[in-house]
Amino acid sequence: MFTGIITDIGTIRSAEQRGDLRLVIGCDYDMSGVAIGASIACSGVCLTVVDKGPDWFAVDLSGETVSRTAPGAWAEGHRLNLERALKVGDELGGHIVTGHVDGIGEVTAITPEGDSHRVTIGVPAELAPYIAAKGSIAVDGVSLTVNDVQDGPDGTTFGLNLIPHTFAVTTLGRLAPGRTVNLEIDVLARYLSRMKDHAAA
Repeated sequence: MFTGIITDIGTIRSAEQRGDLRLVIGCDYDMSGVAIGASIACSGVCLTVVDKGPDWFAVDLSGETVSRTAPGAWAEGHRLNLERALKVGDELGGHIVTGHVDGIGEVTAITPEGDSHRVTIGVPAELAPYIAAKGSIAVDGVSLTVNDVQDGPDGTTFGLNLIPHTFAVTTLGRLAPGRTVNLEIDVLARYLSRMKDHAAA
């Protein structure tokens, strides 16, 4: 379980295709306090630490994980938003994030707005019903508030504002039109949809 509050930016030092994809990720975490088997969210994807060193950890990605996440996200040199798993008693500064990607969005526009940046992201049709104005969403693992949602003939987009802090301390500061991102809808929306479907059955 995570909150969507990024605590480090990691860099993929190596990506080796074995039976699964083995990544070695450089980081600034004190890895002496991270156990083998611990969970770390990497750009919104909950992954298990399978090896580690003083300033790095390794994870294995299955073909399923690679196929359901943003293309190019796991290439050598790529930067990742990192968050360690939530501990009981930790401050819940964002919203409940599971680290399970629901779909892939595409940045359609990014423009300065005051000191912040306005970002517009297109979403797959199957995710559109779960995104609501003033609701929460995780974009590459970052907890954000949806400003507005627009449904049109070409699909659905939603808008966000990235404050300077978020722009500076996450990988979202490198967003550009055409870039794909991992999306996780609010877990409450997921359960409400399930309840609605069950009630209608």
